[in-house]
Amino acid sequence: MKKIIVLGASGQLGQEWQHTFTDPEVVLLPYNSGQLDITMENQLRDELTEQQPDIVVNCAAYTDVDGAEENRDKAWHINVEAVSGLAELAEQIGFTLVHYSTDYVFPGKSNDRQRHPKGYPESLAANPINFYGQTKWEGEKIIRKKTDQHLILRVSWLCGNYGSNFVKTMLRLGQGHEELQVVNDQWGSPTFTENVVRNSWKLLQNKRRGTFHITSKGLITWHHFAKAIFSRAGIKVDLEAVRSEHFPTEAERPRFSKLKTSRLAGIKGTILEDWKTGLDKLLYQIEYE
Repeated sequence: MKKIIVLGASGQLGQEWQHTFTDPEVVLLPYNSGQLDITMENQLRDELTEQQPDIVVNCAAYTDVDGAEENRDKAWHINVEAVSGLAELAEQIGFTLVHYSTDYVFPGKSNDRQRHPKGYPESLAANPINFYGQTKWEGEKIIRKKTDQHLILRVSWLCGNYGSNFVKTMLRLGQGHEELQVVNDQWGSPTFTENVVRNSWKLLQNKRRGTFHITSKGLITWHHFAKAIFSRAGIKVDLEAVRSEHFPTEAERPRFSKLKTSRLAGIKGTILEDWKTGLDKLLYQIEYE
């Protein structure tokens, strides 16, 4: 019987793995950061050596994009140094490392929407525009250098039934405000955590290795996304479209972050959903589950 260890089990993806993944032939062992911290090298080595997993799914990361600008040492320690140690253990112990990365490794320029209308391909050279993206890119490079037994899965605009995300924030704000402003010059596509877990497992079942993009079909702005959330949830809000400069942030945000998914589409059993389908599923889960 195969054994999968999930690190960062209290985050959006970590919780989704626990609730969505069902395979009677696999034992799933989740660890939150209090139980097993990826920055504690000796503890991590001892536990993984004892458990001898077939697969380790790393959902642990420093994800505070603005915070990374001020807490650079901490972001680097978690997203680069700890990931380096995990990649070394993958090679030493012999497990496959599944690691989640981000659209933020790409340049995110406005005119890239014309250059890459179907999204950034996996093969495009990275050029992060903020420090968070830089740490995720450095983590990717270290994994590729230290072990061939890896799956690096990039996602964008992540949202799901667990944890905090844009969909839940809009639902909360929509209940207490008659008017809201949302940026309309950042283009991409949401990625739904349930779809991520299902496609991650299909890639593993097909014994795929390397780098893949997982996201939804379609291209929208955050304003489009918010409008659809309110419409589908039956919430009446006067929604104003504004430019990114209206909401200054510590870290620069990409104006284009669509990920191309044609490589994933060629894998047997994978499911690429339209973002509207994913949103409908998520809203149902939030309300009824």
